[in-house]
Amino acid sequence: MTHAFLQNVVRRSQAQIAQRIIQDIPDGAHVNLGIGQPMSLSNHLPPDREILLHSENGLLGMGPLAVGEQIDPDIVNAGKQAVTMLPGAALFHHADSFAMIRGGHIDCCVLGAFQVSVKGDLANWRTADPKAIPAVGGAMDLALGVKKLFVMMEHLTKSGQSKIVERCTYPLTALEAVDCIYTDLATIEVTAQGLVALDWVEGLSFEQLHDLTGVAMAQRS
Repeated sequence: MTHAFLQNVVRRSQAQIAQRIIQDIPDGAHVNLGIGQPMSLSNHLPPDREILLHSENGLLGMGPLAVGEQIDPDIVNAGKQAVTMLPGAALFHHADSFAMIRGGHIDCCVLGAFQVSVKGDLANWRTADPKAIPAVGGAMDLALGVKKLFVMMEHLTKSGQSKIVERCTYPLTALEAVDCIYTDLATIEVTAQGLVALDWVEGLSFEQLHDLTGVAMAQRS
């Protein structure tokens, strides 16, 4: 599917999506970052904000990705990327980390997704590609255990299909779990009344956003 008007639209970069998400995370929050795009948030935390990053392999107080001499093969995030630790950071057992998640002690999680439905259903561990390796990880625990679930993803597939759908066609991770969707084109809140577009990129009208998303959606008044 092609949308000619997108040729003149400047999409948000991964860094810009990360920065937009950070705007909606309150100070003092404990935040888990999913594998993939969400892990980039660790490199964009403003120094004047107090946000504690959690990794399910047993780290709280994660800093930016490690580079050069900072790299310690024993200090990694859930995606096995070398990371830094901020002052006061803590290391603990993998089981304790999941106890934090399942016990409702993580305020927010940012996950990637293949599809999100209008009701906030999440599909992020497997597509229809029989050659792809399924990757459940801790997503199911996180989707149900955290207080707020944010999704960070590209708005469209490579073939131009919307990843925001009426009903997920891929295997589900969790039902009605997503609170807000952040893409390279827009920020869309999932509410009990339906999807609400909070903001979108310059050069794109709400009508165009609605058209390419392909599902019922209102705009913030």
